[in-house]
Amino acid sequence: MVLALEVDSDVARAIQLALAPVFLLTGISGMLNVMTGRLSRIIDRGRRLAEEDLGATSAAEELPALERRRHVVSVAITACTVAALLLCLVIVTLFAEALLAAPLEWLVGTLFTASVLALVVGLAFFLREVHMATRAVRIPSNRGGAQRPPQG
Repeated sequence: MVLALEVDSDVARAIQLALAPVFLLTGISGMLNVMTGRLSRIIDRGRRLAEEDLGATSAAEELPALERRRHVVSVAITACTVAALLLCLVIVTLFAEALLAAPLEWLVGTLFTASVLALVVGLAFFLREVHMATRAVRIPSNRGGAQRPPQG
């Protein structure tokens, strides 16, 4: 009976410890949703340029930029997906530690650190893609007057 209570308390502790990674996983899923939305818009724009005859010079200039953006956001999605997978392994390891009474703190720490590093890489690439997109689009600041050259 004492052993059963000890296992139950270990499992309860594992559930408590797993809550933080689960909340982080929810945040990553939201970021992945935003990133895949951007990727689909990039792909749609590239297809439109490839299908329509908008002028060879305009499409020839924009398509390579879209390809670079597609690659960068794809790396961001991959890194964030790896971060989510590593977090899932953290949760599994927490429960394995509780159920098997095995000392796996080092593995939990290593997996969590790797997950956060993958998330940092994903967010950095996402930020890079956002900067690439904003530099590609220039919106005139004055409506009727002459256009000013971009600052920066």
